[in-house]
Amino acid sequence: MRADNNASKHKRPNCTRARVARTLVGRSLAAVAIIYLAVAFCPAAEPAHYYPGNWGQWETRTPAEVGMNPDRLAKAIAYSKSHETDRPKDLDRAIRMSIASQAYDELIGPTKPRGSNNGLIVRNGYIVAEWGDTRRVDMTFSATKSYLSTTAGLAWDRGMIHDLHDPVKRYVADDLFASQHNGLITWHMLLNQTSEWEGTLWGKPDWAPVWNGTMRELHMPGTHWQYNDVRVNCLAAALLQVWREPLPRVLKRLVMDPIDASPTWRWHGYRNSWIELDGTRMQSVSGGGHWGGGLWINTRDHARFGYLFLRRGKWNDKQLISEEWIDRMTTPTDIKPTYGYMWWLNPDQERIAGAPETSFAAVGAGTNMVWIDPQHDLLVVVRWIDPAHDAQFIKLVVDALEPEPAESNQSE
Repeated sequence: MRADNNASKHKRPNCTRARVARTLVGRSLAAVAIIYLAVAFCPAAEPAHYYPGNWGQWETRTPAEVGMNPDRLAKAIAYSKSHETDRPKDLDRAIRMSIASQAYDELIGPTKPRGSNNGLIVRNGYIVAEWGDTRRVDMTFSATKSYLSTTAGLAWDRGMIHDLHDPVKRYVADDLFASQHNGLITWHMLLNQTSEWEGTLWGKPDWAPVWNGTMRELHMPGTHWQYNDVRVNCLAAALLQVWREPLPRVLKRLVMDPIDASPTWRWHGYRNSWIELDGTRMQSVSGGGHWGGGLWINTRDHARFGYLFLRRGKWNDKQLISEEWIDRMTTPTDIKPTYGYMWWLNPDQERIAGAPETSFAAVGAGTNMVWIDPQHDLLVVVRWIDPAHDAQFIKLVVDALEPEPAESNQSE
């Protein structure tokens, strides 16, 4: 009898387990349905920042929409227009005049006539003001140096330069850094203009850009700061050997194309700055327009480049330049705190009174300026403003910012 009872027990279904299983399945299906509905009907999260589309597209906003006072902003723009540089529009003649007293005054790079005063202002990613011909391609002189610095950062990000304090001689195969003196020079020194490189490059000796009738004493590398186009061109020549391809091609592929810059910009070298590398003839570009050449670019493309740095190297969802590089390039040089890695800085508001200490800029003769203010999410590009008035113009733009609303201190 016990045996029969046991047999009947085995034949009965386990109702409790079946109910639990059905409950779990039901709950799982309900959860999936809820997730599906949330994804399908909830709006997608907005990106943290606006980025402009292709080179012909950039959304605008009124000053009031981005927290700027229209009247004060109009005053700043009027100031820029009324203080256009008196430099001749024939830049070939202007450059010849500026270097006429130098021992090596021959132009070896191309030039072109300049345009008139123009610029644009970007707040929170949107253009809030634009004046003049911002699509005209012009020489940009030493603002080129910030683009050159960027090609060094791209190499460092990729491990092509292992350590910025490495001697450059480890990376180049010619005689640029063969001497005992030049062998001490590091990438860090070339980038912050403390290298004291000694020699002649593209027919110009190192002392040519700063000649005042007397020769100065040469200092140990890293101990003296001097703004020097020959030494900047030496950095360009060294980077060409690291990349083993023309620097304009590197910049185009890794920066200008990803930020949707126009196809109108050009980066020139000199007629005698051609080398053969890996069996291919390549031109080493110049870091400015001291003897002609350098970067030729329009104001809107300058703004895209500046906006990339305002967004700390990120464009849409891609990190084009590392944040660590941006921190390094904006670190003040010990013996020249207003200078980083070929970007001008504003510690103690020394360069631009009234502007944040965290702001920085690419600056070239003219003045040509790409000014970046992370604190206020503000970007300004101005071309051909009198250099005696560029700082005051920037101050007027900053003064156009409306005060941020005060946070409520009321307790609930």
